[in-house]
Amino acid sequence: MMKTIHTDEYALLVALLRDTRESANMTQTELATRLDTTQSIVSKIERGERRLDLVELKTWCEAIDMSLAHFAACFERACEGRDKVLTRK
Repeated sequence: MMKTIHTDEYALLVALLRDTRESANMTQTELATRLDTTQSIVSKIERGERRLDLVELKTWCEAIDMSLAHFAACFERACEGRDKVLTRK
């Protein structure tokens, strides 16, 4: 089994993390301050170099004023859209 960090779905997840942060008009540094971490850690997460567990994801969502449920729904839609693109080929 391939490690999930190397899947298309994980690439969608980290892209969504970045997009939601940017949609909240927040820099990596501002988010890092809210998370009580460094900008470097936020950058590594957004590049897929460091994984988030569910508790960290919930904290990330709270820091950008988004519920975990809403983020999960956005992720599901992104995955469904990707699946639709793949089935058209």
